[in-house]
Amino acid sequence: MKTLQHIISLSIVGIMLWACSSAPLKDASNSQKEEPVVIANDSLEYEIIIIDPGFTTYLNSIAKPEGFYSQQYLENKNSLYVTTWNYRAQNPLQFNSTIYENVIDYSPHIDYGYEVNYKLFNYFEFAQRKYRMSLGVGINRWN
Repeated sequence: MKTLQHIISLSIVGIMLWACSSAPLKDASNSQKEEPVVIANDSLEYEIIIIDPGFTTYLNSIAKPEGFYSQQYLENKNSLYVTTWNYRAQNPLQFNSTIYENVIDYSPHIDYGYEVNYKLFNYFEFAQRKYRMSLGVGINRWN
């Protein structure tokens, strides 16, 4: 199966590593393991697996609901974010290589569908908040 991206994850050394499980999400009431978020478009054979503690909570509580953004809006933002992310991943001496470990294979010419674009967009939004970075306008603005 082709992958849109191998895996987006957080571990002690970085947020993008091959992994089979996620780190536990700490909760005051109980300790439950946060499940990875799998984003797939079976007809295109693309898949994203996000294993970053807190992303599921972000997706369920802070992110705008599905349908809030148009698919075109999400595709445009993802193209911008992926371009910035990939630039940083290809320049590990200039940018934090523990954050930008892998290049993301995302083509604006492929229709990945709404769900893939929605969850990828929200991962970028989550990562910007969590790691206090900007993937927007200026490539050299933050990390």
